[in-house]
Amino acid sequence: MYVDIRTLRKDELVLADQVFREAFSALTEPYGSSNYGADITYMNRWFNNPNTAFGAEVDGQLVGVNFAINWGSFGLFGPLAVHPDFWGHKIAQQLIEPAMECLKQWQIEQSGFFTRSNSPKHLYLYQKYGFYPRFLTAIMSKKPIKKTKKLQEFRYSKISDNQRLECLKASRELVASFHEGLDLEVEIRVVEKQNLGETIFFFDEKGLMGFAICHYGKDTEAGSETCYIKFGASRLGEKAEQNFKQLLEGCET
Repeated sequence: MYVDIRTLRKDELVLADQVFREAFSALTEPYGSSNYGADITYMNRWFNNPNTAFGAEVDGQLVGVNFAINWGSFGLFGPLAVHPDFWGHKIAQQLIEPAMECLKQWQIEQSGFFTRSNSPKHLYLYQKYGFYPRFLTAIMSKKPIKKTKKLQEFRYSKISDNQRLECLKASRELVASFHEGLDLEVEIRVVEKQNLGETIFFFDEKGLMGFAICHYGKDTEAGSETCYIKFGASRLGEKAEQNFKQLLEGCET
């Protein structure tokens, strides 16, 4: 079987989404449903960098997808998905290879991603590329409770270009305190440009206390009537726990 690994085109995002749903439904849905994730989508990651979005094609059919993502000194890839009809042909490995090459070219200091913790098959696959399990991450949810605002906040979509540059600079300085070179600018800009949600910057008397990149609504990584904090960071120090609590509460208002 000849597999063509190439960059994914914008006009293929709907097909790529179908491949993703078929693949993850086969892993998680007991009755053969292909509606994994309902109206959640990860295909907007294409807009981070179209040159690092990859597709696998067999006989003119798109059968696999993967996205390599650059967060400065940290890199990741995913979602990696192969249509169930084409499992067992090492297509996933062929989609990992260009992503790994991206991480190498970017001179990434650290890389990682999420995968299924209960699947030895997945763990074994990624160990071939030097990845090993570290953290069991819980995705938690709650109903928002509106609270009195205690911090000054700026929403990226509502501020001027100069204010945006200042907020981006402050965000890089903040995250450098726990991971030098980490840069979320690409995520922040894509959320605004593609109308996926909002990035909120919280300030106190010392400057930027924290920021949160949020997706919300249909056709984002959140889904209908949901706000998903994709990335959040707050200032370290004696009040680190309090700062992060205020960050989460600020996202509810």
